[in-house]
Amino acid sequence: MSAPADLNIDHVARLARIALTPGEREQFARQLGDVLASIEQLKKVDVSSVEPTAHAFPVANVWAEDVAQPGLTVEAALRNAPAQRDHMIVVPKVVE
Repeated sequence: MSAPADLNIDHVARLARIALTPGEREQFARQLGDVLASIEQLKKVDVSSVEPTAHAFPVANVWAEDVAQPGLTVEAALRNAPAQRDHMIVVPKVVE
């Protein structure tokens, strides 16, 4: 299929910030024309009885129950720290 007459591939390339060779310009114009033709075909489908949704399948909460559980002790959390002070990990200053 060929590109639609009103398709300005140079404008599209400029928006995408890409440089196209003449061959690429022709190839991409044809490919984009095919995509736009497919979209036109989809516009012909009657979806008046289809309820709008955000997902194709129902989405349910898959998270586990939020139950408090014992965490690490201070000693266990600081065990591999290269340096520590007052039950905190000491790191080099990164912001002046």
